[in-house]
Amino acid sequence: QEVDLDERFGELDLRNDSDVPDVPPSTDSTPEILKRALSGLSARWKNWWIRGILTLAMILMFFLIIYLGSFMLMLLVLSIQVKCFHEIITIGYRVYHSYDLPWFRSLSWYFLLCVNYFFYGETVADYFATFVQRREQLQFLIRYHRFISFALYLAGFCMFVLSLVKKHYRLQFYMFAWTHVTLLITVTQSHLVIQNLFEGMIWFLVPISSVICNDITAYIFGFFFGRTPLIKLSPKKTWEGFIGGFFSTVVFGFIFSYFLAQHQYFVCPVEYNSETNRFVTECEPSELFRLKKYSVPPLLQDVLGWESVNMYPFQMHSIALATFASLIGPFGGFFASGFKRAFKIKDFADTIPGHGGIMDRFDCQYLMATFVHVYITSFIRGPNPSKLLKQLLILQPEQQLDVYKTLKSHLVEKGILQPSLRG
Repeated sequence: QEVDLDERFGELDLRNDSDVPDVPPSTDSTPEILKRALSGLSARWKNWWIRGILTLAMILMFFLIIYLGSFMLMLLVLSIQVKCFHEIITIGYRVYHSYDLPWFRSLSWYFLLCVNYFFYGETVADYFATFVQRREQLQFLIRYHRFISFALYLAGFCMFVLSLVKKHYRLQFYMFAWTHVTLLITVTQSHLVIQNLFEGMIWFLVPISSVICNDITAYIFGFFFGRTPLIKLSPKKTWEGFIGGFFSTVVFGFIFSYFLAQHQYFVCPVEYNSETNRFVTECEPSELFRLKKYSVPPLLQDVLGWESVNMYPFQMHSIALATFASLIGPFGGFFASGFKRAFKIKDFADTIPGHGGIMDRFDCQYLMATFVHVYITSFIRGPNPSKLLKQLLILQPEQQLDVYKTLKSHLVEKGILQPSLRG
């Protein structure tokens, strides 16, 4: 019966697996020094050491970028976004043999620029209002930003229509859709990552580190204890790795959050100081990042010997973030595995020895970024007086005066202002 269902769905598919051309296999990009050092090991342990060494190298590089500050982290996110876009688009070029389609390679990158111009322009208008106000040339771009963005996209759309060739209609629309889905996956998600970063570096580091921790610990538990397959899409994933990764990630997120919550550098919102022309992270930490005393549940008091504990409220939120990273985040990896199996490829690219492409390492991060953004807007973020004040300062003097009169009248009606202050 299962075979009959497969055949039935195979008939409904526009392109069966047999119709998908073979993609050239990835080349081995492992440095020669590592190949020689690990030449005596079996393939399984060789892959283990290569993955481990490169993982440590990437973590150290990540720590360095964190030390360099928020702006470098934003550049890192942008670089990863561009590389992920390149890897996915390249697969489309290879699978559909679309190298010779007129204008299409140029149009794909043009659409990437258009979408980035729109999203990052929105960010500039939202977070750098004071900076924009001081520069007349930027005021025009910000005021008509959405119209300019739409006009740029419309130009690309018209170029695509003009490039249609009679014998390649279906192929060209395949690639048009491929490009836009790739933009949705990469650009919009990376934009959310940067928005999370502006809320405070801790909202950037804890989610990303939780996904990395889950990926590493699930691999370790699966490597040493894995016996029970988890999902057909990814045969190497096991229940032992999945469960071990979950508990390890929750513990890691809880401890890591405690360390980060102690430092203003990590908990303060990232703001741009127009006077010094640099990003600053200085503030009075919010209630989320101030130690509070919590009562230990009676059942645990006998075990731990504590009646109360001092914790940062953010640590409770870190449990929610770590849980999502462990239970739902891996489905981003399963989705990527299904994508690769559909097009008969092992990895998105061979950028990182032992790991594959950049997209192979960040397939779960994009899903996590969306969750964090939704979580912040739903449960954390409230009205922001400082942000509203920045927007008021952009208004013309007569508009500011109207706002002042309206607000004053409202406060008098509420009884907040003294009657002696009327008039």
